Amino acid sequence: MKINPGRFIRRIFPDMIWEIDDRNGIFLTFDDGPTPGITEWILSTLKQYDAKATFFVLGKNAEMYPDLLQRIIDEGHKIGNHTYSHQKGWGMPLEKYIEDVDFADGILHTELFRPPYARVTPSQMRAIGQRYKIIMWNVLSRDYALAVTPKECYRGVVKHLRPGCIVAFHDSIKSFRNMSYALPRILERTKELGLKCKIIEL
Repeated sequence: MKINPGRFIRRIFPDMIWEIDDRNGIFLTFDDGPTPGITEWILSTLKQYDAKATFFVLGKNAEMYPDLLQRIIDEGHKIGNHTYSHQKGWGMPLEKYIEDVDFADGILHTELFRPPYARVTPSQMRAIGQRYKIIMWNVLSRDYALAVTPKECYRGVVKHLRPGCIVAFHDSIKSFRNMSYALPRILERTKELGLKCKIIEL
């Protein structure tokens, strides 16, 4: 299972943040929510372990489920922008992509951004990087992949846990089978390692 992004991608986008200099923290992230049923489960699970996370939210979902968005904030987690409508930047005009990002920001009001699918062009990232901190990951759970079993999802993440890592999960129905198995076990392992799950603050 390929987890860490290649050096080539990092060279193309040097301003993207792939990991964080932190001696005792790891950074769990959840993309694509909020999603009724799924988001509540994640929040309850995080609370059991006194863990914090960063949610890269779709503007359209935040618009549909404002109470869920507010609960994420009220429980001490961080919000990031994941575009309004889950746009792939490749093949999309710069102006249209920025418009979608900015429309989401009108709802979310955050300085953090993560591009869906990591499919963005250098010009899109230069424009967005002027106003946002672009947060990527160095541990991709692949919880969304049907070919990945729940145990494989867990093992693929846990072997890469270390201080400063950014772990990407997904706050979606498609990912729930794998994520719901892996998350509590990863939180338990994090505790055993003496690490703390923190929000991303830059």
